[in-house]
Amino acid sequence: MSKEKRTEIGEIGEFGLIDRLAEKFAPANERTVKGIGDDTAVFDLGDKYLLTTSDMLLEGVHFDLSYMPLPHLGYKAVAVNVSDIAAMNGIPTQITVNLGLSNRFSVEAVEALYEGIKSACEEYNVDLVGGDTTSSSSGLVISVTALGEVERDKVAYRNGAMESDILCVTGDLGGAFVGLQVLEREKAEFMANPDMQPKLDSYDYVVGRQLKPRARMDIVHEFRDLGIQPTSMIDVSDGLASEAFHLCKQSGLGVAIYEDKLPIEKQSYETAAEFSIDPNSCALNGGEDYELLFTIGQDDFEKIKNHADIHTIGYMQASSKGRTFVTRSQNVVELQAQGWRHF
Repeated sequence: MSKEKRTEIGEIGEFGLIDRLAEKFAPANERTVKGIGDDTAVFDLGDKYLLTTSDMLLEGVHFDLSYMPLPHLGYKAVAVNVSDIAAMNGIPTQITVNLGLSNRFSVEAVEALYEGIKSACEEYNVDLVGGDTTSSSSGLVISVTALGEVERDKVAYRNGAMESDILCVTGDLGGAFVGLQVLEREKAEFMANPDMQPKLDSYDYVVGRQLKPRARMDIVHEFRDLGIQPTSMIDVSDGLASEAFHLCKQSGLGVAIYEDKLPIEKQSYETAAEFSIDPNSCALNGGEDYELLFTIGQDDFEKIKNHADIHTIGYMQASSKGRTFVTRSQNVVELQAQGWRHF
């Protein structure tokens, strides 16, 4: 009697699992414009498209309450979903929040969590319109679903990049990963000596990048003001290299990213060096920066070339040229993606 085949999820990874499951489903409703495979699903409402996305955060996997304040966690749970709406060049409108709560949590603790949720709703101009609450036997579980909208001719998918398009990223990279290293170090020192006080004053920027990331809705609004239509876009949640690979795969292209163009903030750079971590590796593979990675046509370069918060880091190239990383000494090496592994 033959054994039933067992494939471990870790063998194929999160995206391999998604691909394997998604191939069994095809949209049957004519209003479904985009299903599985982008930052959000897209539905045709006539004049505009409806966008919807969902993200789950699990205690002990995505956050550690020993150093994550509940208001910050509430804010972050909303912001990471708004970031997906931004990645489609859309505007968020509503959210729902589902909670799994163990008996460790008091009413006051849940109210603290919702302080952060309310703060995010106010900042991004979204309405909390519902959700569900249940008990949990394994800590805190938060699942947020976000809705948004976008004009039909403004939507940005992952698959629209063209050869020679310029690759851009907002803000700076690597800070959230470095901030996590600081928090984990301080936690370990506290566990060894509960009388110690965390030393976080000199790491305010990187710790803030980890605990309270912001969705880049400001850039989405600027696209409209500047008359820019990204040809493809994604948010940087799993690391720059990993997200660039998604654009390459969906658009059928390769990419060249330049080391000397990577935007790394001074505190991120110095703290990475303190931990003996290559700052470039933090920028390429760290994740949780929630910046926007996007491509534009050559004609739009003049519109963004002097923008203080948009950085041109490379360009899209033919798939035959591969996915490459150009060092400061002009050596061309294969770009590696070693971002967050969910399994």
